[in-house]
Amino acid sequence: MTTSANNGPKQLNMPGLSAGFGVSLLALGVGVYLASGRSSLTALIPAAFGLALFALGLLAKRPSATKHAMHAAAVIALVGFLGSADGIVGLGRMVAGGSVELPLAVAAKGVMAAVMAAFLWLCVKSFRQARLARSQP
Repeated sequence: MTTSANNGPKQLNMPGLSAGFGVSLLALGVGVYLASGRSSLTALIPAAFGLALFALGLLAKRPSATKHAMHAAAVIALVGFLGSADGIVGLGRMVAGGSVELPLAVAAKGVMAAVMAAFLWLCVKSFRQARLARSQP
């Protein structure tokens, strides 16, 4: 863990991370949509989640909205993870040499699940850091 000059844990820049994770999901959604030949609007689902995370990250830069916006972003990440978690199984099947129906969609769901899980983990870590910082004199 990185430490700051006062030897305490370095606070995560969650608004910036939310916006960054949002951009990565936007790129994933748009990329998969274009790679699929624009055949299905459901390929844009990661982009919709990315747009939400990006917007909440921007909103969270306002000090009066940070807490609520970041909690909303964590909920969005949880819903996104739960909705795409089965993609991890399909992605594992593909990596092991098995076949799946709609491999591009399965890969996109697996990547979305991994991105959402990573962001959710960072949210929990940040929430714990904030709680510890409040409890110390």
